[in-house]
Amino acid sequence: MSKAERKLHFNVFINGSGHHSASWRHTSTNPKQDMDIQHYANLAQTAEKGLFDAVFVADGYSGASRRLEPFTMMSALAALTKHIGFIATVGTTYNEPFHVARKFASLDHISGGRAAWNIVTGAQSAAFNFSREAHPEVALRYEIGDEFVEVVKRLWDSWDDDALLYDKSSSEQLDSSKVQEINFNGAYYSVKGPLNIPRPLQGYPVLVQAGSSDRGKELAAKTAEVIFTAQQTLGAAQEFYSDVKSRLAKHGRTPEQLLIMPGLSPIVADTEAEARDLEDELFSLINLPNALKQMSQHFNVDLAEFPLDGPVPVQNIRPSEEFTLGITSRHDVIMDAARRDSRMTIRQLLSRSAGGHGHVTFSGSTLQVADFIEGWFKNGGADGFNILPQIFPSGLDAFVNKVVPELQNRGLFRTAYEGTTLRQNLGLNRPANRRFHDLQLPNIQREAAH
Repeated sequence: MSKAERKLHFNVFINGSGHHSASWRHTSTNPKQDMDIQHYANLAQTAEKGLFDAVFVADGYSGASRRLEPFTMMSALAALTKHIGFIATVGTTYNEPFHVARKFASLDHISGGRAAWNIVTGAQSAAFNFSREAHPEVALRYEIGDEFVEVVKRLWDSWDDDALLYDKSSSEQLDSSKVQEINFNGAYYSVKGPLNIPRPLQGYPVLVQAGSSDRGKELAAKTAEVIFTAQQTLGAAQEFYSDVKSRLAKHGRTPEQLLIMPGLSPIVADTEAEARDLEDELFSLINLPNALKQMSQHFNVDLAEFPLDGPVPVQNIRPSEEFTLGITSRHDVIMDAARRDSRMTIRQLLSRSAGGHGHVTFSGSTLQVADFIEGWFKNGGADGFNILPQIFPSGLDAFVNKVVPELQNRGLFRTAYEGTTLRQNLGLNRPANRRFHDLQLPNIQREAAH
């Protein structure tokens, strides 16, 4: 695809009242809707009106998150929409491959081929909810995760695409020769198979990976078709984009087979002044002592002892190695922005973190937001964005009603969905059944391939 033919891709990251940490306190939001499926249905339908690729939901297995379980939520939303995709976060450390393969196959069939899996290894805090004494260290989590994804793919491939016959004349519903055991025996999993549901309509649901660590980038280059990331400057985004795309060749892949989508948390208004006013209003609703305490965890000093409008004490940033059991990449992203901008104040650092929890924030007019997006897209920083409105539903409404038409006028965004499945809309090929093709090889070739 030529540069002139490239089009932006957008997902909306749905999150209760919004992505600003104080959004629930704003007069325009209703935090009691956090558990209301109609609220999320309205957001999904608005995003579909804006021709977004997908709705994305994060998830975890600890804490009082006020989040609906992803498969349950996405199945409900699939019945209330026609085109938009659904990206569900499911961790590998505290699940079994068979369960995950079955649930995603079900979601893909329910939605008519609109499912995607955001692959994460899980957070440290979940260990004690799953009869574990400790959370695996980073390297082990990625080893387990890599094998987990391989098992899931093989389970999806345990059914050939044409296994179902429904031949009434011969009374044959299924060609049993086209449903085979996988007999996987690895370092961490032993799974007989086959899966007890037909192959997903998309072959595989779209495989998404989130993270900016070196191991995360390598996993994305090997496995993912979309990568979610968080950079706060164009320079950092360009470095990440170039790094990840350059890793694809050794895995036999091309740059077009992986879409890189940073998070963007915008405030859109008719004028820049109006957008700044809303930004300031939201900042005034932050619990400042708590925000300083949380941000201070990234430093060897207490930020409350420094002037709020003074420079960030970058010389006191804690090394990322101290976060080996947590999300080290998010620490690096937040601190990288402070290092790159010597003029950044502690207030600005807190505002950025509160507005997009580590993702880049931008407040401005419709034209300014469109310019920002176009700049990253055309200059090697992104293939599209995860949109994280700071307030729901007004922030998403503003983006869909103002920014999307402007980007369409510039020829940068679609004016209609290209296909009926999420893969088609993302421009991704449907994966062939690897088991089926493997069975067609002569024995000598098959042995060499393995």
